[in-house]
Amino acid sequence: MKIGIFDSKDDLGLHAAALGAEQIRRAIAAKGSSSIILATGASQFEMLNYLTKCSGIDWSRVKAFHLDEYVGISREHPASFRKYLRERFTDKVPSLGAFYSIEGDAPDTAAEVRRISALIETESIDAAFIGIGENGHLAFNDPPADLKTTSPYLVVELDERCRQQQVGEGWFSKIDEVPQKAISMSIPFIMKSQCLICTVPDSRKASAVAMALYEQADPLHPCAVLRNHANCYLLADRPAAGKILSQG
Repeated sequence: MKIGIFDSKDDLGLHAAALGAEQIRRAIAAKGSSSIILATGASQFEMLNYLTKCSGIDWSRVKAFHLDEYVGISREHPASFRKYLRERFTDKVPSLGAFYSIEGDAPDTAAEVRRISALIETESIDAAFIGIGENGHLAFNDPPADLKTTSPYLVVELDERCRQQQVGEGWFSKIDEVPQKAISMSIPFIMKSQCLICTVPDSRKASAVAMALYEQADPLHPCAVLRNHANCYLLADRPAAGKILSQG
């Protein structure tokens, strides 16, 4: 794992976008196309802003896949991750080759999991832009997370701390409004990506950053599996890195 600590969220986002853009350019040069995974949430604001402005990317040769979505949320709901990515990414790169979204409000959730899994299961992912939750989750794989599933996507239960984080970030006004389930990319499939670019700002994520670096990689500490990836960048601002900095 390669670790980067930055003085501001802006610097963090700029560096994460630059790393990802280089992975995309290399893939297009080598094989004529690139496939990426995009996360959402407050941790990705600056990164996505810079990624859409990176030069030298033929976006028509890029496929983007959606990391996770709430079950039962429409694409126009203020907290919808489809809406988030439309406003912050796909509308800003109109030449994008394809964007494969998770339809969280599909009438048959199991069928939707099968559909989106079939679209991605044979893809070689060049760059996965991800974050870490306050509880250490990757995507919406809250502890105890399934680290052995063979499915690219699965339905997961959201724990209280995860749901409270969504309230704290302002996506919902109270915890009762936060859905209890989501469709999430699985951790084993995330780990198949050629490069992981994990962007983690804010002091509320300091315990999760320490978990990623120091805890045992097991279902109770999902983000710790990042240490097992051969090409993972864990990028944090100083508040998020507070606990590891204090340990010297």
